Amino acid sequence: MDGFWRLYRLVLRHQLTWGRATVVLGLGFLTALVALAVRAASDQGQATVNGTELINTVVFTTVVPVCALMFASSALGDMVDDRTLVYVWLTPVHRGWLALAATLASITVALPLALVPLTIAAVATGAGPELVWATALATTVGTMGYCGLFTALGLRFRRALVWGIAYILIWEGFVATASDTAALLSLRAYTASILSQATGVGLRLGTLTMASGILVPPLVGLAAIGLTTWLLARTDVD
Repeated sequence: MDGFWRLYRLVLRHQLTWGRATVVLGLGFLTALVALAVRAASDQGQATVNGTELINTVVFTTVVPVCALMFASSALGDMVDDRTLVYVWLTPVHRGWLALAATLASITVALPLALVPLTIAAVATGAGPELVWATALATTVGTMGYCGLFTALGLRFRRALVWGIAYILIWEGFVATASDTAALLSLRAYTASILSQATGVGLRLGTLTMASGILVPPLVGLAAIGLTTWLLARTDVD
């Protein structure tokens, strides 16, 4: 376990940059300002509907996945790009521990940076406590799933940010809405379902159960750690 924690701290130090933190916090607090504007423009009976749709549209199609992408894709991707992964290879630790350490470090940084301003944004909508706790819950499980996926993406592909944005825009934004089968393969469907089930507001992808919304994204993150382990075992670091 000592080797695992050394790797975790190593990745964590590289994740903590002011530039990335500023972008994520800026997106979060911009969302809060938009939420205040939506609240001011909403009739009393429409606050829940408008607030839920805003959080689903802005937060879980943009802020949460982009936040996870910025941190997770660089966790191992930067080491591949600057050829420092070879030095990590010298540590006598199983590849699975490295995959877990990279993913966990990404979650450690991305989650609080997203969770705090986005929960504030949910409060700012005036939609009530159901949307607030649902936003916090969906942000937590969504970040776990996205960080797992994007850690593997950063290891596998150069220019992972470009590939990640393409995934967010094309798959999560368009393909997932085309059929129920495609929706099951989209993390956005699970976060939307948490919001929809908690608030009672019908959302386009929010047709799954609360239980699946809570359980599936972390399981996707765990499966992605397995994929990252497999990729690490086959990565040429010479």
